Amino acid sequence: MITKLIDRVRDIGPQAATLLEGLDEDRAARRALDLLAEADLLGWTIPERHGGAKKGKVATEDEVSVRALCALRDELAWHSGMLDVMFVMQGLGSYPLVLGASDELCGGILPDVARGKQVAAFAVTEEGAGSSLGEVSLRAEESEGRWRLNGAKTFISNAGLASFYSVLARTSGEPGDGGKDSLTMFYVPASTKGLEVKRFEVMAPHPIGEVILNDVDLADSYRLGEVGAGLPIALGTLNRFRTSVAAAANGFARRALDESVRHLEGRQQFGKPLSAFQGLRFDLAEMDARLRASQLLTEEAAIALDAGKDAVAEVARAKLTATETASWICDRAVQHHGGLGVKRGVIVERLFREVRALRIYEGTSEVQKLILAKAVLERARNKNT
Repeated sequence: MITKLIDRVRDIGPQAATLLEGLDEDRAARRALDLLAEADLLGWTIPERHGGAKKGKVATEDEVSVRALCALRDELAWHSGMLDVMFVMQGLGSYPLVLGASDELCGGILPDVARGKQVAAFAVTEEGAGSSLGEVSLRAEESEGRWRLNGAKTFISNAGLASFYSVLARTSGEPGDGGKDSLTMFYVPASTKGLEVKRFEVMAPHPIGEVILNDVDLADSYRLGEVGAGLPIALGTLNRFRTSVAAAANGFARRALDESVRHLEGRQQFGKPLSAFQGLRFDLAEMDARLRASQLLTEEAAIALDAGKDAVAEVARAKLTATETASWICDRAVQHHGGLGVKRGVIVERLFREVRALRIYEGTSEVQKLILAKAVLERARNKNT
């Protein structure tokens, strides 16, 4: 199964680079989504029970296969950062519906997400609430069986392009309370009156921006899960997809290593190829070893999640190692290319920009270290009791 998925990406990957080149963010994003839909890949972001692809080795048909997500993101990232982000956002933005929506709401939305007919967005982050979701301040107030939402989300991928947003809102308490029992998730159609988008640019181009909600009125049927149960839905979504961030990092790193090998073999200095110099060979060896370690950690986490295991430490270990490693490998690839490495349009320059955000979103490297340190200390204490 995994091999066939990779082959499908390789069928569309080379043409994607040509088709997306020169397009603005929105046109490139929509074209990337079309390519993914035509290749029948988007179904892997949706559980089988809700119109997604048949997953095989997962604990239940209500889940997506993390192994498949990882295989696809690794290969998609090798070819195109835009293909990768448009693929994963279909899952990240719609998975809160899987975890909390009624069968009726899921049935009207998720099959279309799997076919690329609706575009999903995950609206959790706020200016003062990133790693700590207990700081969420966007508020939802209930009145006569309906909800009114006010506030703003930022760094929302697919802002302005999405058909709907999965929005985490405060339904009780105050920012800083940790979010337990005080946050609720909502399905918010992009066409809803009072929803406004303000776009901004980031290092690696893709549709992203601020989503502002001014007296957005929603039926209670658009509430996802129980009132006060939004934090587990948000964290459950992130936990399912975070390992795939490591896989994308591996794909970027693998492409950077390939580009370094190609350049060092083809470029002559002092009468011999750059690949003949010992110092550069040492670089290639270390790049290869670090990449392989990241791939193995990613695979370990994905297998554990698909088996239904509690894999908090495994996921943190993979995400931390793969994203930090990819950033280092892409930096070395830029260095190997010399002046060409910083020229806009050269592949390693693009990779250097695209990989940077992976160390921040879906849990910064520092947060992953805190998670791992807690696991290490608990393991040691358990041994001593």
